[in-house]
Amino acid sequence: MKKIILTMAIAVAGLGACDKRPQPLTIDNALTAEEIAAGVLTPEVMWKMSRAGGASLSPDGRTLLYQQTDYSMAENRGVTTIRVEDLATKTVTPLTDFSSNSLSPRWSADGGKIYFLSDRSGSMQVWEMDAAGGSVRQLSDFDRDVEGFGISPRGDKAWYVQRVQVAARRSADIHKDMPESRARIYDDLMVRHWDYWDEGEHMHLFVGDFGPEGLRPGTDIVGADAAWDVPLAPYFDMAEIAWNNAGTQLAYTCKPLTGTAYAVSTDSDIFVYDLADGRTHNICKPFDGKARYNAAAGHKPAMPGYDKYPVWSPDDRKIAFLSQRRAGNESDKSRLFLYDCRTHAMQDLTEDFDYNAMNVLWEGNDRLWFIAPIEATHQICRIAPDEGEVEVVTKGDHDIAAFTMAGEQIVAELSTISSAAEFYTVNPADGALTQISEINRAIYDRIRMGEVRKRWVETTDGKQMLTWVILPPDFDPAKKYPTLLYCQGGPQSVVSNGWSYRWNYQLMAAQGYVVVAPNRRGLPSFGQEWLDQISGDYSGQNIRDYLSAIDDVAREPWADETRMGCVGASYGGYSVYFLAGHHDKRFKAFIAHCGIFDFDSMYGETEELWFVNNDYGGSYWDKENPTAMRSYANSPHKFADRWDTPILIITGERDYRIPYTQSLEAFTAARVRGIPARLVEFQDEAHQVFKPQNSLVWNREFFGWLDKYVK
Repeated sequence: MKKIILTMAIAVAGLGACDKRPQPLTIDNALTAEEIAAGVLTPEVMWKMSRAGGASLSPDGRTLLYQQTDYSMAENRGVTTIRVEDLATKTVTPLTDFSSNSLSPRWSADGGKIYFLSDRSGSMQVWEMDAAGGSVRQLSDFDRDVEGFGISPRGDKAWYVQRVQVAARRSADIHKDMPESRARIYDDLMVRHWDYWDEGEHMHLFVGDFGPEGLRPGTDIVGADAAWDVPLAPYFDMAEIAWNNAGTQLAYTCKPLTGTAYAVSTDSDIFVYDLADGRTHNICKPFDGKARYNAAAGHKPAMPGYDKYPVWSPDDRKIAFLSQRRAGNESDKSRLFLYDCRTHAMQDLTEDFDYNAMNVLWEGNDRLWFIAPIEATHQICRIAPDEGEVEVVTKGDHDIAAFTMAGEQIVAELSTISSAAEFYTVNPADGALTQISEINRAIYDRIRMGEVRKRWVETTDGKQMLTWVILPPDFDPAKKYPTLLYCQGGPQSVVSNGWSYRWNYQLMAAQGYVVVAPNRRGLPSFGQEWLDQISGDYSGQNIRDYLSAIDDVAREPWADETRMGCVGASYGGYSVYFLAGHHDKRFKAFIAHCGIFDFDSMYGETEELWFVNNDYGGSYWDKENPTAMRSYANSPHKFADRWDTPILIITGERDYRIPYTQSLEAFTAARVRGIPARLVEFQDEAHQVFKPQNSLVWNREFFGWLDKYVK
């Protein structure tokens, strides 16, 4: 259930009228005298941090282009700007101001121009400027927002993504004599996804002419009636679309399924569109000389899992992409695959590498670079297909989220538990990392972070589990500290040595808590066997792993075993609910955010049914399925009679992955049983809390509950 999001607040201006642009958003994120005197991380301080990403090197490798988002707590919104850093001088130059959002910057093929999205005209359109930020002009003027774009390498075409109305869902559109009716009408799944209802709109991929006059309306290459999305819902990651280097073909990810078939399947494929003849072929299905895949003829999918993120080799002879072997398992190993465009042969480059691959880039035609999660970190790796062995290039306790290459230069986006994303150069010879940005230096210089300890804990089945232990600033081993067990969501999401603006370990530690964050069973970066164990066994070994971690740390003289709390979101929220009925008096308080409480109702309320089919083992009516029956028998709601500890429950009304009704059920159970409980329900949030003021309220409630019952 992973979620990758770029959040921002859109500043709406008058359409096409420069004199109607909104006033610049005031960004004053200097620390107050009180914050400097305290010298510790608080929610208010964290929201003053700038958030950088989306970096790319200029073709000559001399300049780093990136976007940065800053927030105004008073106005409850943020603004994204575009910046460049000269790698020789380390000089950072803002190219856009705070009056509008400017994002998704791209270099032109010759490095002379920068293309980007901006809402400065009143809607999100494609713009360009020169490399110094001058000569700004609007390139598209469409009636709908442009969601993403890519200029072809030869500069004569561009792809862009827009929403297209494909079907009528509202009753007023179907029953035209009832214009005031507010019903939605469906005949099949999925009626809603992640945080939105199906209103009959889908993201479609267009290819249009591009030249001195700008970007012209183009051809919908998905098909005007296609009731599916490119790129894939619900994350709409534009990295799933790629030009070939000749600018003659476009590769993209698509899952051309609808209704119930879509809800139970992860079978996305890589499609290639040829501009010359307008034909599209699927590279992931059996090739018979005429069609790659013919369902009517009874052909079975050769690659039935997720296939995503095509990347062309420089000579356009091969396409690298990520592929999952198993159908319906979104957390299967992401294998690095190579497709030969001439022979149609497929090659699994990471067959003997027991980790996921992501963020793939080519170095020439003979070597690929990528990121892999390895032992609760993310490292840059490389492989030469003819040699067949993966080399891990970087090392250390950090989280590399992305990297960019040009010439002999490599720049990575790196964070740790103690620092948000900064940019580092990577020495390709030995993987040495050198920091080149200081985006939040003014804050780091004035606050103290707690020590992060890497601890290996023995589990109940005799294995070693990496656990991060974060100590409060100014830690004194002679004192005893209240201690928190952090339960990770996902459930298959690595507890990496990286920074989070939602569940921040240093923020918890700064309030005086020892934080215990175990990489329990079911998390990536420790091999596929470790990852797979959780599916069909939510209440089993991974729960014992949690208890092994907290019990191990509780034996330390500085950990107060009489003052322990347990917190988590999503699957971590499920963990909290389950442990509330099985903790044997360990914890003094629980906090569950958007957790799964009732497996039976969750099956009917969630949207991506492939997830519950895989992780529960099946449906609740499948009585002959022992894995499914074990899962439903261990649903947390069946142990609510054992609850005896105060619990804070947080949810978002727009969460359709784990609907807010799960939280209502849990809150009802706690209060009817007379257990101290509190429900915090955000009307305008989904599975996570992103809006600045909502986040501060979340943190006040979170730490208020812990301070009341644990501290």
